[in-house]
Amino acid sequence: MREHWGSKLGFVMAAAGSAVGLGNIWKFPYLTGSKGGAAFVIIYLLAVIILGLPIMIAELVIGRHTERNPVGAFKSMVGGTPWVLVGYLGVISGFLILSFYSVVGGWTIGYIVKGLTGMLSNLNTPDVAAREFREFTANPLSSLIYHLLFMASCMYIVFGGVKGGIEKWNKVLMPLLFAILLVLIGRGFFSGGMEKGLSFYLTPDFSKITTDTIIAALGQAFFSLSLGMGAMITYGSYLSRSERILTAAFWIVFLDTAVALLAGFAVFPSVFAMELSPAEGPGLVFHVVPAVFARMPGGQFFAVLFFFLLFLAAVTSGVSLLEVVCAYFIDEKGWSRHRAVIIMGTIIALLGVPSALSFGCLSHVKMLGGTFFDFIDKLTSNYMLPLGGFFIAICLGWKYGLEKTIHELDPDTKILSIKELWAFIIKFISPFVLFVVFISLVWADLVAFVQRLFA
Repeated sequence: MREHWGSKLGFVMAAAGSAVGLGNIWKFPYLTGSKGGAAFVIIYLLAVIILGLPIMIAELVIGRHTERNPVGAFKSMVGGTPWVLVGYLGVISGFLILSFYSVVGGWTIGYIVKGLTGMLSNLNTPDVAAREFREFTANPLSSLIYHLLFMASCMYIVFGGVKGGIEKWNKVLMPLLFAILLVLIGRGFFSGGMEKGLSFYLTPDFSKITTDTIIAALGQAFFSLSLGMGAMITYGSYLSRSERILTAAFWIVFLDTAVALLAGFAVFPSVFAMELSPAEGPGLVFHVVPAVFARMPGGQFFAVLFFFLLFLAAVTSGVSLLEVVCAYFIDEKGWSRHRAVIIMGTIIALLGVPSALSFGCLSHVKMLGGTFFDFIDKLTSNYMLPLGGFFIAICLGWKYGLEKTIHELDPDTKILSIKELWAFIIKFISPFVLFVVFISLVWADLVAFVQRLFA
């Protein structure tokens, strides 16, 4: 008999933990800072409602309807057709993403150690902090050790199973994550940069909106919610028939979006208080934030809290990625959970070695203009995830048929218009938006490749 979540709260915390990751606390603030501030935030929120929530519901519907992992789900719905490849795409995506995601997760552990040993207190300018970060990531020994520590953390939690591992730990880690965020927000509000920070974050300047801003917001909304990789199909497969999918999806999306928005409140007032640039880009967390904490009273304590927050966000997402892979081997190959976790966790850790070394001894190895780390990141984020979401919507809306699955929403509501609205979005709106996002990303990469070719 398939294992189920022990409670609705446990499921929501676990699924929200899957969605809440480095994309919320690392990527969202730097995209907001570099893509126009409040104007970007508004587009992001619209994208979450129009694109994120309907796809989230669709994945949960597929998961509970079939009670299988992504591959098993598509075999159950459209077995014997090429559409089964969509399930394999989700499992492979989770496999590849975790291989490089665990490297970044390892960095958060390294910076917790740096904070506890006082090494962050001297990083009082972004230039000094950036140099320290480059030296840290270029060190092969520390990069590998922290990468393996992060993978071991994910394996330990998944080893305990759905109720005893994933659910139990997320019920602790998610509330702790919110508590730390609120403490950091309180500290930021008393940093002296509240007025400038909130003005930048909450007052939109729509003249800053470009096509790039819109595409970035759509992409962030989709990737932040862990969509297109089979994570929500897998988690939905453990959902009992008595639970309400619409309610659960709403809470997952709400909590994920809340963490992203709260991360902005935690970061921007402090950044403006120290008169540093919010448009630092991807280096905002590791270049600017350490400099912010190094200059403020009690900064070492808050730096440790911040990077522990990053670790919590990373590990809750890492757990869901590993569960996607393990669920396939448990369901389809008949492996025991312990065997699946040990074997697949080890293989993913080994695959992550080139990514961990991409900033040091393998930095000279280029694949399509970037390092191995950059290649795996772009392959999954720009291609595999949008394609996964696109084909999930197409398969559910056009191939398998919504009339076969829409009854999964019956316990939630008897209001036909709500179900019809969701069906319309999944059939027409979501595929169109995802197709546009995918083509835009491919076009941007193609232009960059041609420019490198003729440079």
